[in-house]
Amino acid sequence: MTGGLTRSEAALLRLGRLLRDAGYRFVTPTPETHRRVNARPGSALATDLAGVFGWSRNFARDLLRPELLAAMRDADALEEIGALCQSKVRFSSLGSNLVVHSQYPTVEEDAVFFGPDTYRFARLVADELARRAERPVALAVDIGCGSGAGGIVAAQALAAKPGRLVLADISGRALSFARVNAALNEIAAETAVSDVLHSVDGQPDLIIANPPYLVDAGQRLYRNGGGTLGFDLSLHILRDSVDRLRPGGALVLYTGSAIIAGRDLFHEAAARFLATREATWHYREIDPDVFGEELDSPAYLTADRIAVVALVVTK
Repeated sequence: MTGGLTRSEAALLRLGRLLRDAGYRFVTPTPETHRRVNARPGSALATDLAGVFGWSRNFARDLLRPELLAAMRDADALEEIGALCQSKVRFSSLGSNLVVHSQYPTVEEDAVFFGPDTYRFARLVADELARRAERPVALAVDIGCGSGAGGIVAAQALAAKPGRLVLADISGRALSFARVNAALNEIAAETAVSDVLHSVDGQPDLIIANPPYLVDAGQRLYRNGGGTLGFDLSLHILRDSVDRLRPGGALVLYTGSAIIAGRDLFHEAAARFLATREATWHYREIDPDVFGEELDSPAYLTADRIAVVALVVTK
């Protein structure tokens, strides 16, 4: 361990710092856009850093400086395929931050995803914390933190009010990325292997969450939200969080809901639960139509669309 990081995590941190020093930037699109762009003629091989670490393209070994290759090897992030190589990780820009996560395509069961949902979630967190600027936050928790991007944005928004930040996830791979990303972006954070809040001590003043919200036949952790429509985990987070929050504390939940015959069933379930608690809340659609390709799958054959929604609860 080095400064709380394993040897491979420290190497991944070194790789991120080298990329930052080289001026690397990459905005990560949806997987469908990624697939289409990579399928274009002439896009098979990377010709620059964005091709290697953003588009996840194969590259010739001599494309990268030796120190980049060395950091990749030390981090077990370099796959060598004959005369060609591929990065096992991607780096995405999030404002001035740099975030490492799984390579494209994210097919592994424990892949750590980053994409347009991450950008929308980060904006939601920043906007909500700006509205609560006067509220002290002694303990903030990012449930299902994945890469840790949301927690990093929250910590930066709360910079004038230092407190504990806990990045919680059931995936060891996610927590490894989260530790690296916190260090890369100079954020003090704890990590916890936790099913929702089960292993987190204390009463949080702030809970943020961007859980998986789809029905995924592959049962991938980053994608499968549970239940017949994918929002069971979101309801679980809502129920546990509201009861654990310190009075005056807030839950900022970014999730998705299948709209069926004009009805938002997640909204209806959340409203029924919140009617039994002393809390104020507001709910809105952030994007009315995402993952349209999922409407062809058996789980969504009766759905009009899948909406991205924000639920903010103050206890």
